Amino acid sequence: MTRRALLAGGLLLTLLATGCGVRPSDVIRGRQAVSGPSQGIALYLLAQGELVLVLRPATADASPPKVLALLAAGPQENERERGFTSAVPAGFDPVTVTSEADRSAGLTVRTTIAARSMSSTAADQIICTAADAAAQVGLAENSAPVTIVGSDGARPPRPCPLR
Repeated sequence: MTRRALLAGGLLLTLLATGCGVRPSDVIRGRQAVSGPSQGIALYLLAQGELVLVLRPATADASPPKVLALLAAGPQENERERGFTSAVPAGFDPVTVTSEADRSAGLTVRTTIAARSMSSTAADQIICTAADAAAQVGLAENSAPVTIVGSDGARPPRPCPLR
């Protein structure tokens, strides 16, 4: 055997002994694909109980209170036909949205309904939608924590769970 053949055989044996280094795992599930146009207003609705991003065509006024009003109105007919729902309680709109001077410090969403007793799913929809809307207009970073304040007090600040 030539030296080259021995070297190639040794290399092949080393590769076979170490394997490719990738370990088997369970299926890793991602979230549902984004629907709608590539740019637009980001709303977080529910699909089979899971929080998902739905993009709607952009409008002239995409301020956080206007976007949250769209969320409060619930899924449009075409979204309902595709199985989207919402846990945001009736009466959530109107709201005010304020931000801290530091864009990463957070947002406060104020509403006239009870905030502490709303479901965590509804709160997540509001938090993610408010954070994305504020980021779109340069009011805050989309990873900023959001505090929801209502008639029964405030929920602790938290960022969108999908970040």
